[in-house]
Amino acid sequence: MFAQIKPTQQWFIEAHQFRIDTQGGVGRPTPEGAHRDGVDFVAVVFMGRAGVSGGETRVFELAGHHGVRFTLTQPFSALLMDDTRVIHESTPIVPLDEAHRGWRDTLVLTYRSAGFLTP
Repeated sequence: MFAQIKPTQQWFIEAHQFRIDTQGGVGRPTPEGAHRDGVDFVAVVFMGRAGVSGGETRVFELAGHHGVRFTLTQPFSALLMDDTRVIHESTPIVPLDEAHRGWRDTLVLTYRSAGFLTP
């Protein structure tokens, strides 16, 4: 699919598992705020969440003010992004019940047309 947008012979793909939990009260999925990952494309696969509120996904044009905001709630929902054209972030999560830890899981796949160590 990404090769239709950017033809390449080979993709270098990294997989990153993230569990953001609310131990300590607040879970911060992107403490640096809105950012780019420095790759060609990003796929964020939502795996699940329990006992939390928040975790809104925000995607904005890199060269503009337009953007979208939404909350992923269905397991295996995927967000596909052209990392050269957008910045993105997820808002913090907080527990629904202070007595119980909550969590939000995602699998992030990054795609590079160049090698891992090349800019």
